[in-house]
Amino acid sequence: MKISMMSYTMARGEWGQNPDVARLCELTRELGLDAIDWVGTYGHDPDEIRKITSDFGIACACHTFGARLQVADETERLAAMDVVKEGLHSAVRLGTDKVMIVLSGIPGQDREQTRAYAIESLQKVVPLGQEMGVAVSVEHFPGAASPFAVSADMNEAIAEVPGLKVTYDNGNAFIGGEDAPDGYTNSKEHVVHAHFKDWVRDEEGMEALDGNHYRGALIGEGLVDPWPCLQAMKAGGYEGYINFEYEGREYTPEEAMRKGLPPLLEMLEKLQ
Repeated sequence: MKISMMSYTMARGEWGQNPDVARLCELTRELGLDAIDWVGTYGHDPDEIRKITSDFGIACACHTFGARLQVADETERLAAMDVVKEGLHSAVRLGTDKVMIVLSGIPGQDREQTRAYAIESLQKVVPLGQEMGVAVSVEHFPGAASPFAVSADMNEAIAEVPGLKVTYDNGNAFIGGEDAPDGYTNSKEHVVHAHFKDWVRDEEGMEALDGNHYRGALIGEGLVDPWPCLQAMKAGGYEGYINFEYEGREYTPEEAMRKGLPPLLEMLEKLQ
């Protein structure tokens, strides 16, 4: 297992929504990491990103993007297929064999119905990815309305969408009401990528499926213990990347990476 940079974590900082690709690569290398999950391309050409990252010896761990495959409006779902096709082509150009499609809850829409729409769409999307040699995954997503919050949601979709893969998010599984390591173990045969994050209780924060409210925290400073998650992943034979994800406000994104990454790397060393 290795830790990967997540562009989403860094794009929330002073670089705004258009991070400097070379600077991000420099920081990634400085932190001892060798891969980036590109969450969008921020207006950059995927070929340009691949050239710059290749010059730094950095791989693309995954390409993440959103597409409204889970909405009730059929016309909007059809339009989302064009977004998916573009995302799959971008993944190939970035040099990765996997994508994660962000599928959030829809306000006012029952989460089971949202999942049903998502599954219907994914039945068309996954074969497109397979034709291009790209695995399509979805993650445990936070929020009371999330269609995919815990492993039972994931496994329901996997049963109906042959070839669908999972991006395991330990923090999001936890606030869905599931023991965080179980979020991995219960779907381990289908996990191709992972996110680690942390949360603390906050009544003014986001409402989660477990009935509590949360806000983002630095890994190791909240309620989600990464160690048993890593142990479960080791036992399950996971050998891929884990994004370091930070959604808090106590630190800048760079401060969060510098503070939170070393303890996580030490845990990985102990597993060797």
